[in-house]
Amino acid sequence: MTPKKIKVLGIDPGLAATGVGIVTGRGLKIDGYAYGAITTSQTCRSGMRLEKIYNRLLQIIKEEKPDLMVLEEAFSLEAYPKSGIALGKVCGVILLAGQQAGCTVKEVAVREAKQVLTGNGNAGKEQLEKAVRRALDCETPIRPYHASDALGLALIGLFRYGGYRSIESLCA
Repeated sequence: MTPKKIKVLGIDPGLAATGVGIVTGRGLKIDGYAYGAITTSQTCRSGMRLEKIYNRLLQIIKEEKPDLMVLEEAFSLEAYPKSGIALGKVCGVILLAGQQAGCTVKEVAVREAKQVLTGNGNAGKEQLEKAVRRALDCETPIRPYHASDALGLALIGLFRYGGYRSIESLCA
C-alpha cells in the first residue's frame, strides 16, 4: 500500500520559547519542512504569555492544516518543580489549541523522542539537533534548539504515522 502524503506539526513546549516544526512527507520520505519558535517575554504576566502561545499556535494550525500534531509530554525535574508546573500550563494551552482546531494530537515523552531520533534516551541538545539535521538532509544548524526538538517530534509523527495507517485511528 502506498502511503499518503501527510503534514505533521511538532511542538516543543516552553514558556519562554515554544519550538514549532512542520514536516511534510509520506512514510519515510520527507518532502519539506519548516521551523521556528513562539517566544514570550519574562516581563509579561504568565497568563499573557500563555495566551500568546495559544493564539499563535492556533493561527499556525489553521494556516498549515496539519494532519497530526506531536507534542513533547510535560515532565518535571525534582530540583525544579516550578518549571514542571509552568511546562504543564504551556502543554495545557497547546492541547487546547489542537483540540479547538480539530487536530489529532499525540504526546511523546522526551526520553522516547531522544531514543527514537539518536538511539540514546539521554542525548543532549547538540546530538539531537545533529540527528534531526541528518534526517532532513540539512547542512545548516537549526536554531533555536527548541525548533530542532520540535522538528524531531514532527519526524517521529511522520515516521510512525506517515500515511501507512489512518490518522483517525490514533484516537481509538
